[in-house]
Amino acid sequence: MAKQELKRDLKNRHVQLIAIGGTIGTGLFLGSGKAIQLAGPSIIFSYLIIGIALFFVMRALGELLLSNAGYTSFTEFATEYIGPWAGFVTGWTYWFCWIMTAMADIIAVGVYMQYWFNIPQWIPALACLVILLGLNLLTVKLFGELEFWFALIKVITIIALIIVGIILLVIGFKTNTGTVSLTNLWSHGGMFPNGVSGFLLSLQLVVFSFVGVELIGVSAAETANPKKNIPSAINKIPVRILLFYVGAILVILCVNPWTQLDASSSPFVEVFTLIGIPIAAGIINFVVLTSAASAGNSGLFSTSRMLYTLSNNNDAPAKLAKLNKHAVPSNALVTSAIVVSIGALLSKTIPEQAFTIVTTISAICFIWVWSIILISHIKYTKKRPDLRAQSTFKAPFTPFINYVILGLFLFILIVMLFAEATRLSLLMTPIWFILLLVLYNYQKKK
Repeated sequence: MAKQELKRDLKNRHVQLIAIGGTIGTGLFLGSGKAIQLAGPSIIFSYLIIGIALFFVMRALGELLLSNAGYTSFTEFATEYIGPWAGFVTGWTYWFCWIMTAMADIIAVGVYMQYWFNIPQWIPALACLVILLGLNLLTVKLFGELEFWFALIKVITIIALIIVGIILLVIGFKTNTGTVSLTNLWSHGGMFPNGVSGFLLSLQLVVFSFVGVELIGVSAAETANPKKNIPSAINKIPVRILLFYVGAILVILCVNPWTQLDASSSPFVEVFTLIGIPIAAGIINFVVLTSAASAGNSGLFSTSRMLYTLSNNNDAPAKLAKLNKHAVPSNALVTSAIVVSIGALLSKTIPEQAFTIVTTISAICFIWVWSIILISHIKYTKKRPDLRAQSTFKAPFTPFINYVILGLFLFILIVMLFAEATRLSLLMTPIWFILLLVLYNYQKKK
């Protein structure tokens, strides 16, 4: 039987907006409230440090993907340069990462819906998942279109927030918490009000804000003209980080002193409520709702494509590689959606803790995936100097920067071990990796 293949139906505008959508997620809109409470204004430095690190991870990913047109995801170069075990563990871990992220996103959908309706979180969470599954089963082009419009809504909102913030700053607008001013950055305990420890504890939440930045790598097999579109999307990441993260957080902290922000709600909604535009707060809540739905959409896409790749590499059941008439891996999609639905159950049983537990586990697993990309890149430069020499998209400062970022990731994991909120999740996560290695060895013996 001829091998079924995915269609290259994602155009340049889809890839660009998938890249933007990947760098603006639920972590920014919802998780930033808690991160600000931990770090105060020093959260700006957290976003800068993690953002710069992930730009170099993406440059390494881009060079590896373009070194072999046959790569459909990073599991394949992990297999080639580190070993088959790395491809197996990383593929399943990436699937697990996005399952956790998609759970967090549908939980967030339930949280945002409570702004308008007094209903249990799990009901809108489950409804959102069913709708996204139905749309994803149609065509990859429809996924691209959904992500295009979802991301466009996010971009317009953040730019509007920044413009409104700058206007309020220039006119010295007065709110019920004081005057909109740059001095709000340091007038409430300084830039590091909770000391260095608060700043360090915020890093895990900031890591979660960036999950999905590597989604370009998963969409490579369905991207038209990857040699042009992938470098273009990756090279624009620094500008997006400065604008969408640093710019938005700066404005939020100038409009509202960090001490006045509620860790459990979105600071974006709070800012517009504070300046006396109640309808705008409702609009922003709709935007953050679509942002969560967008990230959930990305979660279903990436988990299904990873199961498809794992199945093609004989690392998952063969049925998961089956494509429907629209060239979509339908069995993989349905399987992922069923597992994500556990997130709705979590939001029913432990609504208060669900988001923190899920985001912590997700952040740890994403650190593994990003580290594997960096290690694969180091191995590639040593094993294939011929490909490195021919590359038109060389990652800068290799291998020095790879080691620096790997050190940063290790440091973040150590910090998480000392933080009470993240310690349990961190200590539980190795069980996943041990389970995968046992499964891998069992499969090899068969």
